[in-house]
Amino acid sequence: MDDAVGDPAVGAGDRPRAAWYVATTGGWRDWVSVLHLPYTSWHLAYVLIGAGLAAHLSVARLLATLAAFALAVGIAAHCLDELRGRPLGTSVPAAHLAVAAVVALTGAVALGAAGVVRVGWGLAGFIAVGLVLVVAYNLELWGGRLHNDAVFALAWGAFPVLTSYYAQTAALRPAAVAAAAFAVGLSAAQRALSSEARDLRRRVASLSGEKVYRDGARSTLTRENMLRPMEKALVALSWSTCALGVALVLSRTGH
Repeated sequence: MDDAVGDPAVGAGDRPRAAWYVATTGGWRDWVSVLHLPYTSWHLAYVLIGAGLAAHLSVARLLATLAAFALAVGIAAHCLDELRGRPLGTSVPAAHLAVAAVVALTGAVALGAAGVVRVGWGLAGFIAVGLVLVVAYNLELWGGRLHNDAVFALAWGAFPVLTSYYAQTAALRPAAVAAAAFAVGLSAAQRALSSEARDLRRRVASLSGEKVYRDGARSTLTRENMLRPMEKALVALSWSTCALGVALVLSRTGH
């Protein structure tokens, strides 16, 4: 993660980084960028939240669920996303991205299949839905019908909460549904902030204008001062959601 939010030179005509957590490009750094580590951690926190709501927490099931989502979302989904359109501008060969995505998805499905033996066949439905979401959303299949704000909030917010809770309990109860609604709202906020920040970073060539205050004061609008509050909010939301997930799990383990 970057030490500071916002680029010192983004208002000076230089091309900004593709995302606030992308430092430099090339070599192994491209793979780190593809993982979108702050956002991956954020969405893995929903797994912690779902498991933390269960009356009886199985650490083994939680670790397996975390590993499956880390493979499916952290690696496969992001590799497919970079494969389609190169939004981060990395130089990772397309074949490498495709292989990494297939291997990660295979690993996630294998972990899920092992979980079916312990949890029950209901978990197979979650595995199937997750597989479709990862591939269809990130490759924008079916004309990109699933690639929108609503599906993002449901797929990367509600889905990990519900899946993790089900993996613990083999049931869905009102507490899990309420937590899923929380995750939908928070993911919608993430999407709104990150979409605008991404647009400013990757598509806006120049920005001009000023704020005129009621007392007559004025301040110039730049890409940097437009980005800063959005990205500060994203940083705060990412670590605080992780903290909430860890707190819920610790509360269930007696710590």
